[in-house]
Amino acid sequence: MRTENPFASPEDDYSRFGSATASLPQFDNYTNHGRSAPQTTPQPPRYSEVFGSNAVMERQWYNPLGWSGRKKLIVAGCVVVVIVAVIVGAVEGVKANAYPNYSQLNYTLVDTFSGSSFFDNFEYYTSTDPTNGWVQYVDSQTASMMNLTYASDSTAVIKVDTDTQNQTSGRKSVRITSTNTYDNGLFIFDVVHTPYGCATWPALWLTDPSNWPEHGEIDVMESNNKGTQGNDMTLHTTSGCKMNAKRKETGTALYSNCLNTANDNAGCGVKGKSATYGEAFNNNGGGVYAMELRDAGIRVWMFSRDDIPSDISNSTSSPDPSTWGEALADFPSTHCDISSHFKNQSIIANIDICGDLAGATSYYTTINNCPDTCTQFAAENGANFTNAYWEFNSFKVYQTS
Repeated sequence: MRTENPFASPEDDYSRFGSATASLPQFDNYTNHGRSAPQTTPQPPRYSEVFGSNAVMERQWYNPLGWSGRKKLIVAGCVVVVIVAVIVGAVEGVKANAYPNYSQLNYTLVDTFSGSSFFDNFEYYTSTDPTNGWVQYVDSQTASMMNLTYASDSTAVIKVDTDTQNQTSGRKSVRITSTNTYDNGLFIFDVVHTPYGCATWPALWLTDPSNWPEHGEIDVMESNNKGTQGNDMTLHTTSGCKMNAKRKETGTALYSNCLNTANDNAGCGVKGKSATYGEAFNNNGGGVYAMELRDAGIRVWMFSRDDIPSDISNSTSSPDPSTWGEALADFPSTHCDISSHFKNQSIIANIDICGDLAGATSYYTTINNCPDTCTQFAAENGANFTNAYWEFNSFKVYQTS
């Protein structure tokens, strides 16, 4: 006989638990027995309840889980570009501040050109002027006979012919080239007087005459006409030598490309102030130009007569450029392999007449306000070249021991 559940409802026998729940007391609600129903926190509807079971959940644009393959590739490419740009920027920053190590070198005197034997160390150039000058370079015998070169115990002089009037085939002058050659060294040029005057184009420089421009050219002193614009120090090379780098110099940098065919063969130059050449330089008693040629770079200093360092003026001392301060011109090796561009250098001193530089209208007429044409002025009166002479105390060459 089945005992009836006094709390059973008619549906209990048909619940999913069947008769198993028949014996459990049933309550219509909790309040009927003095208790409150437990409180529950409302939950948001599910995504599928709102948008349907087949809806695709949308993600924010910055969530890569929702990106397409193409978008991922684009973003990855952009990231790579940014990383490369940062690296390149850092590298370029380092390059911009790169500077060679001009460490101290121990120099020993290897050559001295001075006194009455000064010209024994040089050959006289007598070929046609390669820069189209209105000039006749004479040999040693002619130069001596015309008094265009001479030396005493103290100084040596190179000058232009001042005697001939109404010259018809180029005024006579001198160009000398040292018989010794150098791949590196410290060159000390003690200069008493620099040539100047309309139609003149003097220079004190180094090159390999047999391999120009392959072995480079270093212009230590150069000017033209009245010489009031200051000294020009310039390098001329084949391709691959530039000076667009950090430099430590007191002069004014001009072109940075040293390639001989660039900018009408202007080279990469540095200009000094007016007192570094010409009448102003001469009136101060001249001075010393020092040029250092080494793997780290090429530097040129100019010292007035009263400011020559003691390690230069004292013949028993070894010059130490590391103590001289900033150079007048600095040509660092940052973007120029010095040792491959400058080889077998001879010392050359000359005084050209007119030519591609001094005879150019922009220099002869516009800048220097010289009369007539350059060749006409040069031909008419030798007295026009009274100040067109070099006077040297000595040349000294030092190399590392």
